[in-house]
Amino acid sequence: MSDSNKFKLAGVMGMPIYQSRSPILHNYWLTKYGIKGAYGHFPVELKNLEAAVRGLSALGLAGCNITLPHKVHAMKMMDHIDPLAKRMGAINCIVVQEDGALHGFNNDGYGYIQCVKDAKPNWRADEGPIVVLGAGGAARAIVLSLVDEGAKEIRLINRTTSKAQELTVGVESVVKVFDWSERNEAMRGVSMLINTTNQGMYGQPALDVSLDALPLTALVSDAIYIPLETPLLETARLRGNPTVNGLGMLLNQARPAFKAWFGVLPEITDDLRKAVLATF
Repeated sequence: MSDSNKFKLAGVMGMPIYQSRSPILHNYWLTKYGIKGAYGHFPVELKNLEAAVRGLSALGLAGCNITLPHKVHAMKMMDHIDPLAKRMGAINCIVVQEDGALHGFNNDGYGYIQCVKDAKPNWRADEGPIVVLGAGGAARAIVLSLVDEGAKEIRLINRTTSKAQELTVGVESVVKVFDWSERNEAMRGVSMLINTTNQGMYGQPALDVSLDALPLTALVSDAIYIPLETPLLETARLRGNPTVNGLGMLLNQARPAFKAWFGVLPEITDDLRKAVLATF
């Protein structure tokens, strides 16, 4: 079979996973650009992660996205890790090479920063202190991307303080860890609040925070996109804060992954957004 006739398959691996809209947008692009392929859901429990990741090459897949809770664990199975992903300590994209080698990348930071700039073109990371809630794979990518964008002070808050401390290595001058009990007071005087935890996601309890100390000018952002407006974003909007949901992050991080697997850098269009929003 010639390469031009080759059917390429990719997907998104995680648990839970069926709430992911990634198949909607990737399959939309496959149709739009006339590429023979498909993108699906890969429900994989942590105990089966290594077998599933190793199976990508054996099955001839182009690769896959990696989402919660596997972004950190999957790094151990890579033959090569992109330097940026290595800095972030997590991957969200695996690309299977011609020789079957597994290369890990992290496009989350790029997707997040572009999402914020799309929503607020004049946004600057150095406008003031930034609070980041959570210390998982998404937080790693977002924190380092904020530092690269010029953030001067990031207040990192996680229920497990030791896990947050791990994220400060190499960026201690910018990233300061606060105890979870200080989460509400730490919002005083900040220019931005970012939730990277799964609290507020469909099927999860709402994030346990108070916004009383948060300036009304602060941008409130949630990496979650299901629902589009989490309880955090709703509370922020009703009190007058500008808000940004996680849909733009999802769309923007998908572009470099699609190009790596299918050879085309896709566009984010109004029709694509409508196709995704129609599934909510």
